[in-house]
Amino acid sequence: MGKVRNWLAFGLSGLGLVALLAGCGSNPPPAASGAKSAQAAGPVQTIQNKGSDTLVNLALAWAERYMQLHPDVRISVTGGGSGTGIAGLINGTLDIANASRALTKEEIAAAKANGITPVEHSVARDAIAVVVNPGNPVQGLTLQQISDIYTGKITNWREVGGEDRPIVRLSRESNSGTYTYFLENVVRQGKKSNLVFSPDTLLMPSSQGISSEIAMNRNAIGYDGLGYVTPDQKTLGVAKAAGSPYVQPLVETVNDGTYPVSRPLFMYTAGEPTGQIKDYISWLISDGQKIVRDLGFVPLQ
Repeated sequence: MGKVRNWLAFGLSGLGLVALLAGCGSNPPPAASGAKSAQAAGPVQTIQNKGSDTLVNLALAWAERYMQLHPDVRISVTGGGSGTGIAGLINGTLDIANASRALTKEEIAAAKANGITPVEHSVARDAIAVVVNPGNPVQGLTLQQISDIYTGKITNWREVGGEDRPIVRLSRESNSGTYTYFLENVVRQGKKSNLVFSPDTLLMPSSQGISSEIAMNRNAIGYDGLGYVTPDQKTLGVAKAAGSPYVQPLVETVNDGTYPVSRPLFMYTAGEPTGQIKDYISWLISDGQKIVRDLGFVPLQ
């Protein structure tokens, strides 16, 4: 798919760096035609938005466009992983937590213990693509084969129809929501299980790290959100079981339910949103969906 915009991908995806779209100067972003007057709208409000590295580029694009339309709003976007954003929501240090997974029961309990009731908002959909070097002749894998690779049961590409080469496993780090989703739904295949990643799996701090390693290493296999797949990676078809068709991760296959590794992407607020936060989220799930597909993600249906 390779649709990540160069102007958004300057090292922000997966690195947890702060993107202060609010700007450091006194001049607001240029208002689009028909935008509100900042003077008429009253004091500037800042929305703190933090979390999922999968969502960070999309969140940046949303924030930039919304601030053009609403000069009275500043939106500070930070990555760092779903766990980081959720922790900020629990301790009350941000307005919106981005997450590529649902909150756990333990996280909800911790939030409520702090007097916070998390409210979930689905803002887009995503496929997790399984990627290899373009020189790898393997075209597809079953979910069981992917699980066996990542647990260390399969160690050579020839075991799945490839060349006689050792498999190098790449994964996101454990604070990533993509890591958690992949562990629960691919490695463990949605079952109660003690399966874990093989200890020789290389944990990469960012989508960019996975992309770079895949591009250089013909033996490597990785996984990432569909919006972060670049031309120097090859996506594998994924089959639900042996004998089932191999399905590529595409907007169409996510929408029709045939791609087996897809998920919703979330924003969480502390209670039902009000004021500018409510207006922002309402815009995200309506007009803001026009940006979703441009960045390689799947709009809400």
